[in-house]
Amino acid sequence: QVQLVESGGGLVQAGGSLRLSCAASGRTFSSHAMGWFRQAPGKQRDLVAAISTGGNTNYADSAKGRFTISRDNAKNTVYLQMNSLKPEDTAVYYCYLDTPTRRYWGQGTQVTVSS
Repeated sequence: QVQLVESGGGLVQAGGSLRLSCAASGRTFSSHAMGWFRQAPGKQRDLVAAISTGGNTNYADSAKGRFTISRDNAKNTVYLQMNSLKPEDTAVYYCYLDTPTRRYWGQGTQVTVSS
């Protein structure tokens, strides 16, 4: 069974930075695409960034130029470095891992950006 545990969320002022981490267990980490979604109160869950097994990345327009997704296969961890944070980035951030049959989710970590 896959387990994903996020960490690194918190409260930060606008313009600040946070680095989210997602530690995976239960699968061969390097064999799976992973990424981050976020969900603000009253809104749908939206893709923020994704990274393939080969390291190719994809970003939402809102994240381009400010966020960087990366993975460390030796540590079974995917990261989301978030810079120049804005109040509209406030949301619960969820890590995911894709297998051929389903998508696994972490429990989420809250990011709050104050103005």
